[in-house]
Amino acid sequence: MKKMLPILLLLAGTAQAQMKPAPSGLTPASHARSVADFQHDLNQEFKDPKESPLSKQERKKLKSLPFYPADFAYYVEARFVPDSTSLPFAMETSTERRPMYRKFGELHFTLQGQELKLSIYQSQALLKRPGLEDYLFVPFTDLTNGHGSYGGGRYIDLRIPPKGATTMTLDFNRAYNPSCAYSAGYSCPVPPAENRLPVAIPAGVQHEH
Repeated sequence: MKKMLPILLLLAGTAQAQMKPAPSGLTPASHARSVADFQHDLNQEFKDPKESPLSKQERKKLKSLPFYPADFAYYVEARFVPDSTSLPFAMETSTERRPMYRKFGELHFTLQGQELKLSIYQSQALLKRPGLEDYLFVPFTDLTNGHGSYGGGRYIDLRIPPKGATTMTLDFNRAYNPSCAYSAGYSCPVPPAENRLPVAIPAGVQHEH
C-alpha cells in the first residue's frame, strides 16, 4: 500500500506523507514493531523516484533516514475535542501559496508531566479526492527543532475517528519532516502558533542538516 500522497499533491504543495495512523491499544513490544514498519515504509518511499523529495544522487546514497529511537513514552492516548464550528482558513506555507484548511478539533494529552494540546486540521482540497477525505493533519513544533529535528517543525497524519469517539492515539514516533526539509522546490504548511509545544519531543524523524 502506498503511503505518500500522489506526486501531484506534493507538487501542489501539501507536502504530507499519507501514513497509516498508529494503531491504538499497542503494548511496548507491538509498538516497537509498528514503529519499525513505519520507518521501513518511509525509507522505501524516500528511495522511490516517483515519491521521494530527494535528488537522484541523494536517493542512491540513502540507507536510512535518521530516526530517534522508538520510545513508547511518546505514544499517547489523547482526549479528542471536535470542532464543528470553525470556518476554513488560509494556512501559511513556506511560499506565497495559502491552501485552505479547517480546524477539525483538538487533542488534549499529558506528556513529561505537562498538560498539552494540539489542534488537528483538515485539508479542504483532500475532501474532494476519493480515498483521502478522512485524512487529518497535525503540524507542530517542539524544543528539538533545529537541535536534532527539522527547524521548521514536523507533521503527524491521522484519520477521522469513528462518530462519537472521545479519544485518539497520537504517536510522535511517526512524526515526519515536510518535504521542504529536503528540497526547496516544495510549498509546505507552517505549523500554526497554537501548535508550538513547550517541550522537547525526541521521537520520529530527525534532521541532520
